[in-house]
Amino acid sequence: MKLYRELASWWPLLSAPLDYAEEAAIAAKTMVEGAQGPVRRVLELGCGGGNNASHLKARFEMTLTDRAPGMLAVSRALNPECEHIAGDMRTLRLERTFDAVFVHDAVMYLTRERDLRAAVTTAFAHLRPGGVALFVPDDVKETWRSVTSHGGHDGDGRALRYLVWSYDPDPSDTTTIAAYAFLLREGARIRCVHDKHTLGLFPRATWVKAFQDAGFSLTTVPYLHSSFPPGAGRELFLGRRAGPAP
Repeated sequence: MKLYRELASWWPLLSAPLDYAEEAAIAAKTMVEGAQGPVRRVLELGCGGGNNASHLKARFEMTLTDRAPGMLAVSRALNPECEHIAGDMRTLRLERTFDAVFVHDAVMYLTRERDLRAAVTTAFAHLRPGGVALFVPDDVKETWRSVTSHGGHDGDGRALRYLVWSYDPDPSDTTTIAAYAFLLREGARIRCVHDKHTLGLFPRATWVKAFQDAGFSLTTVPYLHSSFPPGAGRELFLGRRAGPAP
């Protein structure tokens, strides 16, 4: 995907850190209220450009991981005080534990059930007893809808505008498509880039079983964000690792 490779440096103009303040606050509240014992150290799997971490770092000691070097570079520039580690959420093993593990919409790039299960297992492996893993998928199969949206921001000497169209060419499988059209302006020069992202889409029951099979006690929490229409049915998946908190 071009967005996370050759276009990675454009990320802050597609998705500005300020836009993440509300969802980061929801994530922080959910992790703190769900964990047994204090939440001080948080591992983020699939941090991308670090927009959530730019808010969470005021409250937690953040360790940020991602498999895309270009996105880690963007996050390092935004969050220089945070530890950054290159790694895949399906296979990462740091041999240490955290009070919470946070996985935002990067989880949508897992397109097979075995990959989703592997990521949930990674989260479990990095939690202390009483710690929690918070997964925030964009959708499950029951709530997904085809949508189009647009946006972008101006920067210093360059600007980006985008249109994204989400659609499902085969409702019988576990994937959907997000097709992006980017207009990139540098000075007076404008170019157009097309990018296609294949995203995972699983039934709610698949998510629940993945958490239970990994050893979690699972709670689902309504995801009440101001940008969602009433009755959207979005949920946060919050798994707690059993055991007494330290």
